[in-house]
Amino acid sequence: MLGTDRLDRSSTGSAARLRRSGGPSASRESAQGSRAGRLLRRGVLLGLLAAPWLAPAANAVPSAAAPAATAAPAKVATPNTATPNATTTVLVVGDSLSAEYGLPRGTGWVALLSRRLAEQHSDYSVRNASISGDTTSGGRARLAALLARERPAVVILELGGNDALRGVPLATSRNNLAAMIEASQRAGARVVLVGMQIPPNYGPTYARDFSSMYPALAKEKAVMLVPFLLEGMADDPTMFQPDQIHPTVAAQARLLDNVWPVLRPLLKAKR
Repeated sequence: MLGTDRLDRSSTGSAARLRRSGGPSASRESAQGSRAGRLLRRGVLLGLLAAPWLAPAANAVPSAAAPAATAAPAKVATPNTATPNATTTVLVVGDSLSAEYGLPRGTGWVALLSRRLAEQHSDYSVRNASISGDTTSGGRARLAALLARERPAVVILELGGNDALRGVPLATSRNNLAAMIEASQRAGARVVLVGMQIPPNYGPTYARDFSSMYPALAKEKAVMLVPFLLEGMADDPTMFQPDQIHPTVAAQARLLDNVWPVLRPLLKAKR
């Protein structure tokens, strides 16, 4: 069982280390909570959405040294995809997990999705509007313009982890995600909601309610759900970059494989 853990960021803001501070065991902690606790000790889930003070521009290939504290603000990921059309665009709105943080350009799971679509559903293209460090509030604020410009057939929403990192009330995160789903549906798009999990250091109740927010929203709004983007790899340190926060190039195929079975039913048959 896990006591209360504390995240201690280094002065560069490029890595995190955990210190144990003790505390009573949570008598109702589930197996999922224990698993999240193991992830917390490795520093995976708390920082994996790359808060802006940690993130260089999305898609930039990192140098061997840790990024400086004065690194340039994160930018929208630049997709390596064909120009979208009005009816067959898949729009991805996410954070650093989808913005190729720390990866060579064109190697993230969204770029792999573009290539898979070219092979299996060539009438679809991808626009990646993910930003490292983004929150549900940030995504909500920019979604209307994205929908108007891209006119997507499918919207993939991969946001929320940074909300937990910043202690945003769950009601705020939920309202933002709900508004994004509704706006996408009004624009004629089908929605894939990508779930995230957090460790129990925020308290088992918050962690449980955060994780359950995604399936509850998916059911309420009748949208498709990816239960956990990091499913099948979150416990494997070899699947993460040296910061033990962001997935490696080798892990990107697994991320795509977690999304693909949920996305594929929304795609029309190849012409």
